[in-house]
Amino acid sequence: MNNTIKFSVDAQNSGKRLDVYLTENIENYTRSFLKKLIENKQVKLNNNLLISPSTKIKFKDQITLHVFQKNDHDIIPKKIKLEIIFEDKDILVLNKPKGMVVHPGAGNNENTLVNALLFKYKKNLSDINGALRPGIVHRIDKETSGLLVIAKNNLAHSNLGSQFSKHTIKRKYLCLSWGVVRPLNGKISTLISRDKKNRQLMTVSDINGKKAITNYKTIKVFNIKDIPKISLIECELETGRTHQIRVHLKYKGTSLLGDKQYGKKNIKFKKINNEFFDKLNKLSGQALHAKTLEFSHPVTKKWMSFNSDLPSSFKKILKLLENLSN
Repeated sequence: MNNTIKFSVDAQNSGKRLDVYLTENIENYTRSFLKKLIENKQVKLNNNLLISPSTKIKFKDQITLHVFQKNDHDIIPKKIKLEIIFEDKDILVLNKPKGMVVHPGAGNNENTLVNALLFKYKKNLSDINGALRPGIVHRIDKETSGLLVIAKNNLAHSNLGSQFSKHTIKRKYLCLSWGVVRPLNGKISTLISRDKKNRQLMTVSDINGKKAITNYKTIKVFNIKDIPKISLIECELETGRTHQIRVHLKYKGTSLLGDKQYGKKNIKFKKINNEFFDKLNKLSGQALHAKTLEFSHPVTKKWMSFNSDLPSSFKKILKLLENLSN
């Protein structure tokens, strides 16, 4: 399959090596694989073929990768129900359910959002991010539910991508975390990079990585008998790094309810509230929901604002905490 991926270099990445930049921005490929692509003349910089992975990139450089993989399979469109919040000829906004992967990857070639989009919209999606990610401008984790904007054409995709790069798109998440984050309201600003011990995880780094900024506000702290303290927190992203909220909360000494990757291993219960414990087990992943999404429409320039309901598992555990705290 021929998979074409395009990038426009922002000011923050100017001066980096080409192979380093590509490794940081493409999750599914290793640095060694990307080096081979460059050496095999499958990467263009400003429409010129390159053979040196160490080439330094500059602000506004245009990078194009042509990935030819013999073992890839074409993505099969699949009829999967989508919760569409808004739609016009340029974009659509949808509420992704918990448990759905956004695009095909290792071990996930079916039942992804892309499979569903291809069935419903066929070729009426942007192709800037290549054949594996038609229409996909940004992502949220498999076990995170909530709002995503999808581009139906390349003009819309390019404009939305620019808004994400400039951090003008507003994204607010609701989450439930163990304990209390101090201070109750604040800003977390760090570098985030891949964990050297486990490449599937991200971690806060003192030296290398991408700048990540999360503004958070504690809405309520639940202090209930037989249950450890739990906080309902609103997080607003200035940047959108992989696992950003989960990594930042771990950095602050806590974790999300249901988070099996970044969660605390030993949550101590003096005495277990059985009803709470039952609903906690039914979360099947982190209690994190992309609730609010605001941006300038890529064509009309009208400011768009969307909100979505919490998934049922999140609602049920939140309702129980509210009832028990009264």
